Amino acid sequence: MKEEIQKIIKGEVDNSDETLKKYSHDASIFEIRPKFVIFPKDSEDVQNLVKFINKNNDVVKNKGLHEKGDLLSITCRCAGTDMSGGAIGESIILDFTKYMNKLISFNGDSITVQPGMFYRDFEKITLEKGLILPCYTASKSLNAMGGMFGNNSAGERTLKYGKTEDYVIESKVVFTDGVERIIKSIPANQISTQDEYSKKIFELVKNNEEEIAEAKPKVHKNSAGYYLWNLINKQVVKNSPAFALGDIGQGTHDSLNSLQPASFDLNKLLVGSQGTLGIATEVTFKLVKNPKYSKLVAVFMTDLEPLGRLVDEILPLNPETLETYDDKTMKLAVRFFPDFLKTKGLVGMIKFMWSFLPELGMMITGGFPKMILLVEFAGDNEEQANAQCIKLKEAIKHFNLKVHITKSDAEAGKYWDIRRESFNLLRKHVANKRTAPFIDDIIVRPEFLPKFIPELNKILGNYDITYTIAGHAGDGNFHIIPLMDFTRPDTAKIILELGEKVYDLVLRYHGSITAEHNDGIVRTPYLEKMYGERIYNLFKQTKTIFDPNNILNPGKKIGGTKEYLASHLAIEHPKPHHGV
Repeated sequence: MKEEIQKIIKGEVDNSDETLKKYSHDASIFEIRPKFVIFPKDSEDVQNLVKFINKNNDVVKNKGLHEKGDLLSITCRCAGTDMSGGAIGESIILDFTKYMNKLISFNGDSITVQPGMFYRDFEKITLEKGLILPCYTASKSLNAMGGMFGNNSAGERTLKYGKTEDYVIESKVVFTDGVERIIKSIPANQISTQDEYSKKIFELVKNNEEEIAEAKPKVHKNSAGYYLWNLINKQVVKNSPAFALGDIGQGTHDSLNSLQPASFDLNKLLVGSQGTLGIATEVTFKLVKNPKYSKLVAVFMTDLEPLGRLVDEILPLNPETLETYDDKTMKLAVRFFPDFLKTKGLVGMIKFMWSFLPELGMMITGGFPKMILLVEFAGDNEEQANAQCIKLKEAIKHFNLKVHITKSDAEAGKYWDIRRESFNLLRKHVANKRTAPFIDDIIVRPEFLPKFIPELNKILGNYDITYTIAGHAGDGNFHIIPLMDFTRPDTAKIILELGEKVYDLVLRYHGSITAEHNDGIVRTPYLEKMYGERIYNLFKQTKTIFDPNNILNPGKKIGGTKEYLASHLAIEHPKPHHGV
């Protein structure tokens, strides 16, 4: 098989034990060994591979007595930082980072790149022009552009700027017929001129418009399921008898009244689909001006009750970020302070410790905070950013909270250090445990947080796990990544049981089970719970339209089960103790 595949592509086909072992993991809790890892040289390789798989699977099926493992499929992968298990699979892993990692063009405020380009390289190019793609993730030093497209990535600045879906202008995508197509927004009344994929999905959305609109999660960001509600962009059209409905149909015209479909953009569905509907080979992103100056305000809360109202007061001031971490995170930083300081050198250590004296005084007089909010403002000059910080302090003074406006980037950096590094410290200091992202990306509307977070802590407190809560308070998105002992025989039971309880709580507050990290293996089994049978069936139909033979990342978005989840955990066997 390896030789057959190598004949039809210019890139490399690798099935060495070392490579297959490496690609059995991403950043998730799973382990799945593939058959081959392929490094395509160009889009032609991708197209040829898709056609080869179709032919191979037809031959296998025609023989009749085939096993499931005889059928080939493709799981696309870039940096492998996916926390949901979306970048691992049982058949072929298609890695774009080795060859398909190039800059294609840079024109004005748009840039076209191949999916294997790392964000760190991408950002160097854009910052030279004073521009940035603001939906970057916390793992921006590690992740790649194809992963951002596949997962609909978001991060610290998403509150103000939106997610990846808001910045994709155009893409080139190879579909399951092995043909690469240019995907971009078109007038909705031109749908009859498009390919069969576009026409069929348009018809599906049109015929189920009300149900789809109702199913859209009522939160600021969501990565669960297929984004059927995003495909048709509507605008109010008044007194426009010349508006041609084309394929839309008179029935839809009557139901929409003055709201008419204005444009159709298949990218709105492909972004966030985790490579289950097509394979992106090029993506054109829109960029924004990168603010020159920023300033951070730390807000210390000893009571969560006013959190929702506090967020409501802050958001109209248009902050760049509104992040948070809990008391457990802060206590970890204090507990492992010496190790925390080792990386800073003697002078840096002294400065770092000295910089925390104001916070120490606050905590002595006001108590240890249950939550710390980080509110960042930006502007073209320092005065603009500082003025917003002062406005914030004035706007929330009636909450009687401790508020600290940082005086420098270095001082602001200490808060970001705690936000980003404390869990790594915990992982280092807790023996025989590792990170377990399986309830790591929940979101509810901010007004529900004062009730939601105590209930969440109560559920988590019933289990013997260590965890912290941190996230994006501005949109109610929190990341919970417990440390767990994967040698314990009840690990799978805890993951399934706890996942069920946390997701039930999230849905009771009308949230989403994943805001940024997507479904993959870990959340696909819960999509029907979140959306209900009717919408989940529409997701199935969507998959069938684009991938009728299930050759693109099977088991993600559609077809995943709790049994598969439990049976593919990267369970570790206890290691013999050899003394200290």
